[in-house]
Amino acid sequence: MTVTPEVKPDAPARLRLLLTVAGVAILVVALVALGLMAMRLAGQQGARPTAGMPAPDFDLPMYANYENGLGQQIKLSDLRGKVVIINFWASWCVPCKDEAPALEAIAQKYADRDVVMLGINYLDMERDALAFLATYGVSYGNGVDLQQRISKAYRITGVPETFIIDQQGVVREVFIQPITEPQLSATLDNLLN
Repeated sequence: MTVTPEVKPDAPARLRLLLTVAGVAILVVALVALGLMAMRLAGQQGARPTAGMPAPDFDLPMYANYENGLGQQIKLSDLRGKVVIINFWASWCVPCKDEAPALEAIAQKYADRDVVMLGINYLDMERDALAFLATYGVSYGNGVDLQQRISKAYRITGVPETFIIDQQGVVREVFIQPITEPQLSATLDNLLN
């Protein structure tokens, strides 16, 4: 009868195996924690406001030269009872330049019909933004999105983007492209009648 000696794994090999298993376990736990944190943050940010959703409230610091009698800061919820057009724009945005005359025409046309137009400048230098407003003769209220708080709340993906808010503070239309005067007029006429 032949007896085979018992082979014991050496200590360094066992240590490597133990460290590999521990490393994999730590990696799995870290990935699960990151996934849960990402889901929680996504839930806090919410989805882009769409038609039928309440408009996220905000405070908009106004440019001094374009207060339009509305004060140094505008709170969206203070405009309840009026239709509000929110237009995200930037001086460096070519489509924003193209739509600027249409927005000004709408602001003038509906000025006496409880419609408030608000321009929200996005990722821009103040001097460039003010030069843009002067170049295009913009008379309606405009302000700056400090620290991108408003653009994050509205989950914009670029500029221009326009949100139409009804008298009760509910989003009625979202335009994720340059808007035309006929498009805005049709939406506003439906909300005001």
